[in-house]
Amino acid sequence: MAPSLADKALAFRRLHEADEPFAMANAWDAGGARLLETCGLAALATTSLGMNYARARDDGPGAASFDAIMAEHGAIARAVDLPVNGDLENGYGHGPGEVAACVRRAVAEGMAGGGIEDYTGDAGNPYYDIGLAAERVAAAREAADASGVAFTLTARAECFLRGHDDPLGEAVRRLKRFREAGAHCLYAPGPTEDATLERLIGETGGPLNVAVGLGGTATLERMARLGVRRISTGGSLFRATYAPLLAWGREMAGEGTFSYLDAMPDTSGMGAVMAR
Repeated sequence: MAPSLADKALAFRRLHEADEPFAMANAWDAGGARLLETCGLAALATTSLGMNYARARDDGPGAASFDAIMAEHGAIARAVDLPVNGDLENGYGHGPGEVAACVRRAVAEGMAGGGIEDYTGDAGNPYYDIGLAAERVAAAREAADASGVAFTLTARAECFLRGHDDPLGEAVRRLKRFREAGAHCLYAPGPTEDATLERLIGETGGPLNVAVGLGGTATLERMARLGVRRISTGGSLFRATYAPLLAWGREMAGEGTFSYLDAMPDTSGMGAVMAR
């Protein structure tokens, strides 16, 4: 029998409370999620970049309608027995009420957790005022608590990605407020070096997610030593998957050869994975 969302959410929450960090791969479609599920991972996530690029859309909360993008998240969450964390961008709205509605919809679509960014979507004014940003997190937490499942809320400070004079100091300031507002997990995408992560963990006090593929590397062993709780792949797994597709396509067009056949694994069991 497939696990219920309550079971998935509780398992996901317990991963964040364990002593050792865990790796969480970000999928962009249901088929890929099912393949990743066979690899022995404890949890998966969605990636807005991968979901949008795979459908020939630009990335960002306005790339598709709210109903369409949430249905795409849901298709991934329902395809697997693992807990799935939703990349919910800025909550697909600016006000706390819109963020709360996004969390309620995420639960309805089968997600065990989700991340909310403090990026406005406007490069000229990239961050929500810290007071409003904290209110948005508090509204998301209230919606999570009212959902009836142990939905794990991640709050993101985008200071390293969107440009800031003092990204580390501002990330610490914001993540502390987000933790006080009720976030279960904290995330400042970008850095992976020891000194920065030690300060983020030491000064915020919350379980920290670290993403690979944004300029640095990580291993579970090193992240465990630093006290990191979760490692995600963000959009990097999508980019790494599509890079050989480009190379093989150029090879076909330019050289008339098909070396991808040499790299093609045995796919005899793939149909059973997809149709289970």
